[in-house]
Amino acid sequence: MDLFQKFYDRALRFLSYRPRSEKEIADFLAKKKVTPVVVAKILKKLKEQNLVNDREFTKWWVEQRTKFRPRGLRVIKMELKQKGIKPELIEKIISNDQFLISNKEAVKKLIIKKITNYKGLPKRELYHKLSQFLLRRGFDWDTVKNAVDDSLGK
Repeated sequence: MDLFQKFYDRALRFLSYRPRSEKEIADFLAKKKVTPVVVAKILKKLKEQNLVNDREFTKWWVEQRTKFRPRGLRVIKMELKQKGIKPELIEKIISNDQFLISNKEAVKKLIIKKITNYKGLPKRELYHKLSQFLLRRGFDWDTVKNAVDDSLGK
């Protein structure tokens, strides 16, 4: 088996677990000491077969982060940048109205889930704990403030 085929198969196996960005695959192959020329050939073949597509990966990542592990815009943008996605593409995908609606829903779901842990706390302390929790998750202050105010009836 030639070198190209060996590492192409490894890249396919790496892709089999979940979608990946171009940078993730390039970094994975670089760790395996693959030459940049072979990495470029592998990426080209994967793109031709539509197995690597940063646009689709970005959509998938945002969808996963809003449904299963809710995070705010700031954290999602940071994660995508670390995965080698261009800032213009991130903005284009995230500016979708559907995402903004699901972002607000995610905050409300997290509040409902978390509020049971804080039963019996004074309202002021509850407000503070919920706000801090949501801010750590990367949600912006305006979204957090509105959602917590609505939930606590302020």
